[in-house]
Amino acid sequence: MVVRVWRSTVGKKTVMAVTGVIMLLYLVAHMLGNLKVFFGPDEMNGYAHWLRTIGEPVLHHEWFLWLMRPVLLAAVVGHIVAAVQLSRRDLAARPVGYVHRRQPQTYATRTMRWGGVIIALFVLWHVLDLTTGTVNPDFRSGEPYHNITETFSTWYGNTIYIVAMLAVGLHVRHGLFSAAQTLGAGSPARNRVLRATANGFALVLIAGFLSVPIGVMTGLVD
Repeated sequence: MVVRVWRSTVGKKTVMAVTGVIMLLYLVAHMLGNLKVFFGPDEMNGYAHWLRTIGEPVLHHEWFLWLMRPVLLAAVVGHIVAAVQLSRRDLAARPVGYVHRRQPQTYATRTMRWGGVIIALFVLWHVLDLTTGTVNPDFRSGEPYHNITETFSTWYGNTIYIVAMLAVGLHVRHGLFSAAQTLGAGSPARNRVLRATANGFALVLIAGFLSVPIGVMTGLVD
């Protein structure tokens, strides 16, 4: 049954929608956590420490994070695999491009695939920068406030982050509306509201993320 659902186009779209929602919830939580940086190093570092103690004493130190990481990884892999397979299925169904498009595509729709690639590369860089410290020359374990300010004190750190967050915004804007359609929330009467909601949600999310590098660049966070 599960294999049959996965092989169907509807099944793959459902996987994309559900995994997209999981990643979206993570983004919201991550963005809210990032805003702790505006309250100083004690707040930010304390928040990072709290994340590692969630579930104690039932769970050991950092177990919550290690339980969440496989869930996020599975969501990312499932989302990418479903997207690639749907893209190939779409190309196979119409190998010759249409002479005229019935409806003009938005910028987010046209760049959905490239946006996904940009986001995937950014996630890799982000982990190496702020989790392992591999590409952060002044990384300090257990001091996320310091690591964040160091990253956004460099032109390349800001450039990479801003470009990636704009890609995330376009991806969320298009993906949220598509997920609503796939999960049955869309209708001719509700589509305008859904689009406005997707646009507003993406705008707030990206504004929250971009406020951190802007805060460092303007001296609000130092």
